[in-house]
Amino acid sequence: MDREVDGMDMTEESVKQISDTYAEILKAAQHYVVGNEPLIKMTVIGILTEGAVLLEGVPGTAKTTIAKIMANLLSSSFRRVQGAVDVQPADILGVRIFSPETGTFVLQKGPVFSNFLLVDEINRLTPKTQSALLEAMSEHQVTIDGETYPLPKPYIVMATQNPYEFEGTFSLVEAQRDRFMFSLPLSYLEADDELEILRRDQAGRLQWAEYEASLTPLLTPQETARMIRVVRQIHTSDAILRYIADIVDATRNHGDIQLGASSRGSLALLRGAKAHAALQGRTYVIPDDVKAVAPAVLSHRLILEREALIGDVTTSGVVREILQIVEVS
Repeated sequence: MDREVDGMDMTEESVKQISDTYAEILKAAQHYVVGNEPLIKMTVIGILTEGAVLLEGVPGTAKTTIAKIMANLLSSSFRRVQGAVDVQPADILGVRIFSPETGTFVLQKGPVFSNFLLVDEINRLTPKTQSALLEAMSEHQVTIDGETYPLPKPYIVMATQNPYEFEGTFSLVEAQRDRFMFSLPLSYLEADDELEILRRDQAGRLQWAEYEASLTPLLTPQETARMIRVVRQIHTSDAILRYIADIVDATRNHGDIQLGASSRGSLALLRGAKAHAALQGRTYVIPDDVKAVAPAVLSHRLILEREALIGDVTTSGVVREILQIVEVS
């Protein structure tokens, strides 16, 4: 199955390269990180779809470490922002400063101008500062003092929030959550994995500086950009497109859901399924690809009815129910 990608033939070999690279990324990351394969996979899917990822769960679950590893392996830049109420939009985007030498305003770039931006505890940022990230996540550009600046490629925003803290936090509104292509719940490791961490530390195998120095980049930014273009051309039959549309429509007509997924959710489901197919080495999407990414695409986009919340219904549970009911036509 050969197609053209920006003048290049998309063959099974080009898709296999994506699958093989993912296997290498996973192997390299797990030399240092214990477990967390779902987080590694979702980060790679986020890269291949140029989508933002929201990580929801407890602290201390290797989020920053995995993002830094990914940046190293992809020869890309990494910046981290710690959420706090006193962080201003200019602290993230940057500011234009007058230069007496040139007589012009020069942009002093903020951390948003990096390939990987990790915003830790995004719900500790004020709504004004949160909204400053929307353009970057959706359009991969920022506007400062009326001037628009493109962001580096590849570009991915990862943000975290701890649902168990309430003091000094500002919940993301629906429009902001919808800008995240994927969300992923994080939890503590199983006991065996926790034991493995202790053993690695005891053996001196958790020295970050040594591990980082041992990492060999697997891709250049140009090669990553080519893989992104390949993923866009993964074949999706009309039956799969209908299947995605039916799943999204089911979220809009479910009795426990007050607000279903948007059209942005439909596109995220399609793009995520394509990336998942590529990671499996396939040039086409199958229903299992859609099912694999549906919880990460839909769960954070749904708002439940009050009665459902009282009854301990969860968005992830509703997504699972919908996937069981909706069939490929």
